[in-house]
Amino acid sequence: MSGSQAPDGLTLRPLSARSVVLSLLLGTHPPELPARDLVRLVAGFDVGASTARAALSRMTSAGDLRRTDTGYRLSERLLERQRRQDEALRPHTRAWDGDWETLVITATGRGPAARAELRAALTTLRLAELREGVWLRPANLDRPLPAGLDRVAERLVSRPGTPAGDLAARLWPLDDWADTARALLAQVDRSRRPADRLTAFAAVVRHLLADPVLPAELLPADWPGAALRDAYARYQREQSGQVRAHGTRT
Repeated sequence: MSGSQAPDGLTLRPLSARSVVLSLLLGTHPPELPARDLVRLVAGFDVGASTARAALSRMTSAGDLRRTDTGYRLSERLLERQRRQDEALRPHTRAWDGDWETLVITATGRGPAARAELRAALTTLRLAELREGVWLRPANLDRPLPAGLDRVAERLVSRPGTPAGDLAARLWPLDDWADTARALLAQVDRSRRPADRLTAFAAVVRHLLADPVLPAELLPADWPGAALRDAYARYQREQSGQVRAHGTRT
């Protein structure tokens, strides 16, 4: 399915039935809905009832969803994805005193799959690779590290000699992230159809997951991170209202 290109060059592909279901459940707390309500809700995003039921069946077989007594619930694997999505909307930060959180990879002899998995985990933690085996970020995030990470990496606190602003600009493509964020805000403003709005906000969530969440003093002027989070928070409240409204119907 081809996507449409906005005037600012942003291209978004329409969501599949699976993606619509996941978007709705990922934004619902707790992430469980009756089958009837799910089918009604996805119909508002141009997904027919038979297509929705087929998607629910496939997603259950694939382990994306778990059948419950009342409907469908996100699997344990996707509950972690919901947690990361929630944290992307409301990251837990603390005042920055100039320290940098640094992880030095100490494990050797790992295969390509294990190395790729570790890189993905460190990126999810909003760390960036300075050079091979050395990952760091400003120590302004208040979040636990995964269990077992200490078996493959040593965690240090450092103050690099490079000016902090220069180092942040080297580690993250800040201008590119900001440009895409502004394009997404514009896309959100001009989207009117529910399916188009859901597609735009799904892209907003993906983009927020890539926000390095740096201290304000290391960010370029007019950083759009807060505006993007606010826009998504408003949409999430709107969708929660729709979910509650469907749940009251008989």
